[in-house]
Order: sequence, then C-alpha cells, then structure tokens
Amino acid sequence: MLGRRGWLAAALAAPAVARAEDLPGVTATELKIGNTMPYSGPNSAYGVIGRTEQAFIRMLNETTSFGGRKLNFVTYDDGFSPPKTVEQARRLVEQDRVAFLFNPLGTPTNSAIQRYCNQRKVPQLFVATGADKWGNWKEFPWTMGWQPSYRTEAQIYAKHLLAERRDFRLAIVYQNDDFGKDYIAGMRDVIGAERFDATVKTASFEITDPTPDSQILSLQGTGADVLMIALGPKAAAQAIRKTFDIGWQAQRYLTNVSLSVGAVMQPAGVEKGVGIITSGYLKEQGDAAWRDDPGMNEYRAFMKQWMPEGDLHDANTVYGYALGRTLRQLLTQCDGNFSRENIMRQAANLRNVAIPVLLPGITLDTGPQDYRPIQRMQLQRWDGASWVRFGGLIEGADA
Repeated sequence: MLGRRGWLAAALAAPAVARAEDLPGVTATELKIGNTMPYSGPNSAYGVIGRTEQAFIRMLNETTSFGGRKLNFVTYDDGFSPPKTVEQARRLVEQDRVAFLFNPLGTPTNSAIQRYCNQRKVPQLFVATGADKWGNWKEFPWTMGWQPSYRTEAQIYAKHLLAERRDFRLAIVYQNDDFGKDYIAGMRDVIGAERFDATVKTASFEITDPTPDSQILSLQGTGADVLMIALGPKAAAQAIRKTFDIGWQAQRYLTNVSLSVGAVMQPAGVEKGVGIITSGYLKEQGDAAWRDDPGMNEYRAFMKQWMPEGDLHDANTVYGYALGRTLRQLLTQCDGNFSRENIMRQAANLRNVAIPVLLPGITLDTGPQDYRPIQRMQLQRWDGASWVRFGGLIEGADA
C-alpha cells in the first residue's frame, strides 16, 4: 500500500492524460473534423473531392470507429474566395470547435488561413494544393501538404531534361503567381543557378491575359528548343495550340495540373500536343494497365457502394479516395489520442504508407522535418489519344 506521499509521487510521475472533454472536437463518442471546399464558384468542379471524402467518412462510420468514436465531418463552401475561407475557417475553429482542418482546397484560400491556423495551433492538414510552401515546417509547423509540390514536379522535369540533352536552350512560360513561380524555382534548383540565370528565358502570364500567344511568340524568338508550360488548363491549351500552329518544334513539358484530356488536350487539338511530357502520381481509371488492378478495384467498389452518382473517370474522385485512405491511416496512428499535438505528430510520422490508388512504388512518407508526403512521380507522354507512362519513378531534388 502506498502512503499519502507515495500516491502524490506516483501522481506527479504519471504522464498527464487529457480528458476527451478538454480536447477541441473530441467527445467520448465523436471526433469532429473541419474542411472548406469550393462547392460553388469558378472552381466548383473540385467540389467532388469534398463529396468523395464525405462518402468515405460515411463508409468509415459504418465499418469502424476510432477509440470508440465516430467521425463528424463538417465541410463548408468557400466558393474559392479567400475572404470566405477565412470566415468559414474561423467558424470551424471557434464555433464548431473542430479538432483539425483536413484537405481544405486551394492555394490562395489556404494561404489566407495559414497564419491563423498556426497561431491557434490548429492542424491544417494535407491541403489540396501543390504550392511548395506547404512544406515549410520551420515557419508553419501546423500546416502540411499532400500531393507533390509544383517545385518538386519541376525538379523532376529538369532531371529528365538533363539526362536527355547535354545542350539545350530552355524557355518557360509561367503563370505570374506562387504556382507558376514554383516551376521556375524547381528548374533552377536542378539546372543550377549560374547556368539558369545566364541562359534560360522566361515570360510571365497574368491570369487576366486573354491568351499566352504573345508570350509564346516572344519565347520562340529566343531560339529556345525546350519549352516548359506552367499555366492553368485554359491557358495551357492555348499555349499548346499556338506552339504547334507557329511550327515551333520545341520539346514541351506541361504542368501536371493541366493534363486533363477533356479540359486541355482536346481543346488544344489532340494532334497538336503529341510528344508533350508531363507527370503523374495517381492511377487513372482510363489507363488499361489498371483494368484488373486490386487497388483500383477497391476504389471502384467504394464508388459503386458509397458514391454511385460519382464519375469513375473523374481524377478528382480518385484523389478524394486517396485522401480518405490517408485520413484513416492518420487516425489509426493516433491510437485514441486526438489532441491536436498528437494529430500533428502522427501526420509527421507517416512511414512508407501505401495508398492503393497511388502509382506503384509511390508511398506517403513524412517526418518532423519533412512535410512533403509525396516526392516521386512518373513521367508520361501524350501520344495523340492518351497519356503513356514511361521510365521509372523520379524524385525531386529535395527527396
């Protein structure tokens, strides 16, 4: 038997365990998770990601629990408007008292709430945007990305270019914001600052510009024989068409966000993009290689049962499913401790996590000083009808 002093010493030595009622978003029976998505507005097509995640969480609530708790996924429409995102994020944190934010979408929208989340020490996890800054664990330890960063992607293109050509003259047309500038930074990382600054030609494109035609003509005049197209879907389609129509025979690289067949390659003219190189990290429903793939069969079975209205060919549903699997892994690793500190700790402790819809060999890996879960991609080339994968996986320079 312990005396009074013994009990006191034991109590002081025991680790403090927070009660569920003391933790934001956590009760004995529920874990509340917050999200913002553009269910309306110019980027409403991305809303299907949030709907897929809602379906995945319904499945989880029917089939499992986390420390005896069910998930309450509170997702609000921000219309892809940063002021609205700020309003909804504050509502989620201060009124709904969610444990954390999961996969909020958009670079400008997440940028608008990043400092707020970090000041409040609210995990802003697996944001749905590829800006490189989501890996800045030193300045923003409560924010983490998920998909390969645009800078990593550009590093991969530069590695391929250097492996294929000893001599080249590179030109880059880029959207004049964080997205486009990440491609310049990534190319410069690998090519080398001195060579890049001395030889590479760039032309910026404002999203208010009607077309990138003048930039393409200007860059052709430099004599460049390699062109990096770092533009959103509409402008990318115009750039592909223009380079073909003026007979510019440059080797073309294309940002992954603009590889859509329906939104980019067809409007550009499928024959005008032959030979373009881009990259991927997710399996695609339309790729014959995955017709009998166990991972894609798992995705198809999920869609059939839990989201029958969804489009199997929409890459956004594959993405949403992958994030659902990531969420399940994260919460399993938390092992019933859903303090914000432990949620963030486990997010930074993903080790070789296989997600069935990622390309073979690509896994999620993070660490306390590594906030970039995916850093490998596979190149693919447009053959006039579809994207054809080639070569092995390539890592970015920071991997």
